[in-house]
Amino acid sequence: MNYFQTLKFGSNKLKSRNISTHILDSEILLSFILNLPREKILINLDSNIKKSIFNDYKILISRRETKEPIAYIINKKEFWKNNFYINNDVLIPRPETEIIVEELLKSTNGNSSKKILEIGTGSGCIVISIIKERANFYATAIDISKKALNIAKINAKMHHLINKIKFINIDIDKIEDSKYDFIISNPPYINKYDLRRLDKSIFSFEPHVALEAGIDGLREIRKIILKSKKLLKINGKLIFEIGDNQYIKIKKILDENGYYINKVIKVSSSPRVIISTKIY
Repeated sequence: MNYFQTLKFGSNKLKSRNISTHILDSEILLSFILNLPREKILINLDSNIKKSIFNDYKILISRRETKEPIAYIINKKEFWKNNFYINNDVLIPRPETEIIVEELLKSTNGNSSKKILEIGTGSGCIVISIIKERANFYATAIDISKKALNIAKINAKMHHLINKIKFINIDIDKIEDSKYDFIISNPPYINKYDLRRLDKSIFSFEPHVALEAGIDGLREIRKIILKSKKLLKINGKLIFEIGDNQYIKIKKILDENGYYINKVIKVSSSPRVIISTKIY
């Protein structure tokens, strides 16, 4: 069995399960099991593969056949130019969430000293990506999941930032009042009725605590807006991700609580990230 035959085996298996990314996925999994770049595999398709390695590859393909996300199988996901350790205790980082990082970095400079709080840090990919580029920032990251915080700490150590970020296992309601320049969050925002309508790769594998937010999907966002009013400095910024068809209701909550909306970033024509300022 050579690389070409192995890839064909994997791709056909995944294609039979209607996985649209069957070719790419088969290549990523073989790259992972061989610990070789995909490019090197593709230019050496005649190279033979050991039977033991092929058997390990079949196990990974079987996992992917169940729609288990690639990131959980290989325990890795790229986010904002960096790789992060991922398992099913945390949400898989999405490209649109990079908007939070981008907007915060655009509004600061490398020499500034700011206090930042991340609510619901999960894997830690957002706050770690920011602190890697803003060495003078002081960061606190909270999460209600101890398992998620363990993953965030692994990633902070991997990126040599474990002493730059304070991780706390606590709910936003219980955090002590302080004054932050920025509060950021990618909170749960899917309502409980839509949760079961999610693709199997999400519903069956990703942690529901990081996805579901009550009847209207706004339970956690309301808490964040109300608590951030106490935690932000005047003119401090709240930057957070929202779900589809939620902007009008969220705008009303922000207006009622003394925030000015600076900017709304859309993804696929739907508002996805709000940048707001506490004005009183």
